[in-house]
Amino acid sequence: MSRRTSLAVLWAAYLWTIAVAWAVGSFLPVESPLAMGLIIDLVATLMIFVFSVIFDNSSVYDPFWSVAPIFLAGYWTWCGWHQPGGDGRAVAVAVLVALWGIRLTSNFLTHWRGMSHEDWRYEEFRARTGSAYWVVSFFGFHLVPTLIVFAACVPVYFACTSDRPFGVLDVVAAAVTLLAITVEAVADRQMRSAVAAGHPGNRTFRGGLWSVSRHPNYLGEIGFWWGLYLFALAAGLSHWWTFVGPAAVTTLFLTVSLPMIESRMRKQRSDYEAVSEEVAMLIPNIFPRR
Repeated sequence: MSRRTSLAVLWAAYLWTIAVAWAVGSFLPVESPLAMGLIIDLVATLMIFVFSVIFDNSSVYDPFWSVAPIFLAGYWTWCGWHQPGGDGRAVAVAVLVALWGIRLTSNFLTHWRGMSHEDWRYEEFRARTGSAYWVVSFFGFHLVPTLIVFAACVPVYFACTSDRPFGVLDVVAAAVTLLAITVEAVADRQMRSAVAAGHPGNRTFRGGLWSVSRHPNYLGEIGFWWGLYLFALAAGLSHWWTFVGPAAVTTLFLTVSLPMIESRMRKQRSDYEAVSEEVAMLIPNIFPRR
């Protein structure tokens, strides 16, 4: 299947998934927008998993990470619209989530080579798990990430349905979230430019943001979810417990994604061990070592 055909199939799969998930949700007698959002999210995940199996490619799920929050934020904003004083916060959150999601999805679509290409992390698990791979894929690469991202979106629900007026903490939340999106976008652009300029694949790129953090794109991603959490606090300090969501995303990156990437980089790049001693993994060192 060519890349163009693969993209067309991927678009069709997601449009079908959105239609089915919304149709299922519209027939269920669920009054809570939060519960309805979870149901729609789970139905959509199951549909995408079916397409992953059909095309024998777990990367079909990859855009779901950035697509689902856009629809959740839009749905909850619609549910909470015209709350006295809360519209400004809802609009800010919805716009920031859309900005983040569209950029991240576009980034995936730009670099995805088609159904013949699957993320290297999935390939490693295929080799380890053998015939049990699709069970592992469903729970580990589809269901669990969906639940983690939904938990991280719970602050969005409270932010979009609150009637508390837009305030100073909202400004701080917007600044943190926008800065995080910018960091992630700039890091991705700098890496793309380095690759396009012919930077050798066996050497570690150390330009721009990559000179102060080994994974500035992940730093931006983590910051984005904590920025959304600040919006929940702005909607009411009683929502403090929603930190569980961004904490789960942070834990996922620190315990699964980043260790796998670090291990791969040490194997592929001869200078990575030395770089790891000089450059922080995520948060830049205030007093960097020589």
